[in-house]
Amino acid sequence: MGSSFGRNLGLVIALLVLCAVGVATAGDRFASTDNMLTILRLASGIGVVSIGMTFVIIGGGIDLSVGAIVALSSVWATTLATQRMAEDTHWIVMVFTALAVGVGCGLVNGVLIAYGGMAPFIVTLAMLAAARGLAELISERRTQIIEVRALVDFINGDFLGVPVLIWIFAVVSAIGWVLLNRTTFGRRTIAVGGNATAARLAGISVKRHTVLLYALLGLACGIAAVMLMARTTTGSSTHGLYWELDAIAAVVIGGTLLTGGRGTIVGTIFGVLIFMTLTNVFTLNNLDSSTQAVAKGAIIVIAVLLQQRVAARSDSS
Repeated sequence: MGSSFGRNLGLVIALLVLCAVGVATAGDRFASTDNMLTILRLASGIGVVSIGMTFVIIGGGIDLSVGAIVALSSVWATTLATQRMAEDTHWIVMVFTALAVGVGCGLVNGVLIAYGGMAPFIVTLAMLAAARGLAELISERRTQIIEVRALVDFINGDFLGVPVLIWIFAVVSAIGWVLLNRTTFGRRTIAVGGNATAARLAGISVKRHTVLLYALLGLACGIAAVMLMARTTTGSSTHGLYWELDAIAAVVIGGTLLTGGRGTIVGTIFGVLIFMTLTNVFTLNNLDSSTQAVAKGAIIVIAVLLQQRVAARSDSS
């Protein structure tokens, strides 16, 4: 508990330092309420995916296909046929389509990894290529405009003065925290990631649980696709580009071990906010994306090095 508190405190301090830099370099443009809400809105989609990624990595896996799954979900949910069906019934049809595609892709990943005996890196790398390619085929590499305005208006609306996108991120984060820390599913996830053999001997169905973890991440990708569709009013095969890297980076920054068995939802949330705040500060100061990429890379390396030191200290004690 103490080490977890210390890691989260370090993340809070890092976020506050970034905010101080933002205020010092961009002044009121950074400190304004509108800019804070902008950061949270932009963090919401990748944040939802990162919550799902946290479970997979704690469970000893990895997923490189999340960005492509988001793209495929957004494209499938915005085809003319799906939108016509939504107009005839309700826009929730588009939401269910995106969620179904996300869960379906997650199940394929999970089954191939758990029952096919294939490495997560290889399976999800193949899914990355296949899902992105299928999205391009379905959309014919064209951006699909959402004509069902009710969906866009609802997701882009406000509730109690706070954007619905931020509420979705908050609800998913809360559910993720409860699922990891207060349920048997969470305890089994930690057990499987810490020692799969011991978990199997303890009566846990490791293969089935692995499938559930990837399906859960697929569901998160479907939710994020709906959020991205509403925010951009489009479905596109280019949606979610490099999101797998951002999600993994946020999870690692948040203190989740890449080897599995340990991690926190709170840490992941702070990891997402740190990256989004960094991007916002760079944007307000007119620094190019290449400089942002270098800074993000440096932060990831520092985080992994700190993880290794903490792990070595724990082993020695």
